[in-house]
Amino acid sequence: MTKIKACIAGVHGFVPDYVLTNAELESMVDTNDEWIQSRTGIKQRHILKGEDKGTSHMAIKAVEGLLQKTNTDPAEIDLTICATVTPDSLFPDTANTINAGVGAVNAWGFDLNAACSGFLFGLTTGAKFVETGTHKKVLVIGADTMSSIVNYQDRSTCVIFGDGAAAVLLEPNEDGFGVQDEILKGDGEGRQYLHMKAGGSRRPASAETVANGEHFVYQDGRPVFKAAVKGMSNTVTEVMQRNQLTVDDIDWLVPHQANLRIITSVANALSFPMEKVIVNIQNYGNTTGATIPLCLWDAQQKFRKGDKILLTAFGGGFTWGASYLTWGYDS
Repeated sequence: MTKIKACIAGVHGFVPDYVLTNAELESMVDTNDEWIQSRTGIKQRHILKGEDKGTSHMAIKAVEGLLQKTNTDPAEIDLTICATVTPDSLFPDTANTINAGVGAVNAWGFDLNAACSGFLFGLTTGAKFVETGTHKKVLVIGADTMSSIVNYQDRSTCVIFGDGAAAVLLEPNEDGFGVQDEILKGDGEGRQYLHMKAGGSRRPASAETVANGEHFVYQDGRPVFKAAVKGMSNTVTEVMQRNQLTVDDIDWLVPHQANLRIITSVANALSFPMEKVIVNIQNYGNTTGATIPLCLWDAQQKFRKGDKILLTAFGGGFTWGASYLTWGYDS
């Protein structure tokens, strides 16, 4: 019996129209273009503007484009997984709001929070439903409105993050294309270095937490940098060894777009030439759960059917991992 793989049948992204440039940030906080680019590689980021617009707004746009591109009836969607740390609200979940927005009337859905590793975790989760044969069409979305939890007086974080969404459609494949393997990791001890202090059940929102600025992203950059490089490079190495792959066998490495220095450090640790590494952080910044699918969307014209692709990410919590897939179509 042929084993079913979960294959990416299409990818589409969306970013808001408003572009926040480094020059504009210079008027908001003590920073400058040279400082930002030399430390992060970021030139600009997109920011969601507008009354009553949240993460679902961007995700719906991405999914609508994906359904049109793949000629998919929204009523055929079985499951929607939305990887996000910035849901529209704590409940209801953003995934079901997306389903309602695109007309996926027969789908169930849920949100998945693994910080910047969210899309990677969501891809694995969605793939398992396809591999069992119980689900034929699964949407996996990475979407975040990071501007809603960024302190624009903190230059260590406000220069990094942007808003965006991208989605993939997973379908069963019996020809060997699709998600092949993954290694996913987590370490709760890392939460002290990258987290949001308040807003959950441990420290609910109050006048005090708001006044203290505890509803913004907090990051201790140095330990996060070291852990990210180590975690991403180690899991990529482990996936390659487990599947008897060398750097020469891999067509593309798609890393989470956290910081250009992290990306280049991971590539150097793995001896991956940068021409095989997908990088678009200069245009979008760190969109958290959206970075990897936005990379797939931007680079899809480069991919060929059968290409061997490695995805890797690292996020707050800590969470990290790597996935190996073979691309299923010529764009």
